[in-house]
Amino acid sequence: MNHSATSERVLVDLHANDPISRAGVASHLRTRPEIRLAERDGVEPAQVVVVVVDTVDDDVLRLLRQIQRGTSARGVLIVTHVDELQLVNAAECGFVGVVRRAEATPERMVQVIGAVAKGEGYVPPDLLGNLLAQVGRVQGQILEPRGLNFMGLSAREIEVLRLVAEGYDTADIALKLSYSERTIKNVLHAVMTRLNLRNRSHAVAYALRQGLI
Repeated sequence: MNHSATSERVLVDLHANDPISRAGVASHLRTRPEIRLAERDGVEPAQVVVVVVDTVDDDVLRLLRQIQRGTSARGVLIVTHVDELQLVNAAECGFVGVVRRAEATPERMVQVIGAVAKGEGYVPPDLLGNLLAQVGRVQGQILEPRGLNFMGLSAREIEVLRLVAEGYDTADIALKLSYSERTIKNVLHAVMTRLNLRNRSHAVAYALRQGLI
C-alpha cells in the first residue's frame, strides 16, 4: 500500500479493561482497510481513542479523564451498559461516539470511528431520544425559570446582543430595554468575559453561530 493510502486511514489507539476484550476488538479492526491501530510505543498521535468497557463507573471515568489529559484525540466508547448520565459524563471527557457491545459489528465500529475522526459523533438512537427528552426537561424546569439556557446566556444578554447586531449603540439599547447605560455595558462585559470574547463584534458573531439571534 502506498504512503498516501496509509495516511488516509484513521489511526486508532485502543484501550480495554481486559486483554480478551482488547484482542477481540483489535482482531476486527486490523482487517479493515479504513483503520490503523497505533503501536504502544508509537510516536504518531492517534486520531481516535477507542475504549472498551462494561460500564462507565468511577474507575472508567478516571481512565477517560486521564486519556483526555494525555491526547487531543476524540474518543469512541464501546460499552456493555450505558445510561443517559453516563453518556453525558463520557461526552465531557471527549468521548462523543458510543457503541453498545451487542451492536459492535466491525462495520458499525468503523462507521463510528470514521464519523468521530471527522468531528462528528454517534449515540445509539434510543439513548439519543432519552437524552434529548432529559435536556428538554432541564431547560424547561431548571434553566428557563432562571432566565438561562444551555449556551450560557440569559434572555437579557441575548436581547442586548440582538440589538447590538442590529446596529444600536449603548444609549439606544438602554432606552429600548429600560436599563441604564451602565447596566448595558456591564451585561456586555459579563458576556465577553465569561465566554472569552474579544469585543462586541466577536460576541455578536458567537451569538449568531449558536443560533441565538
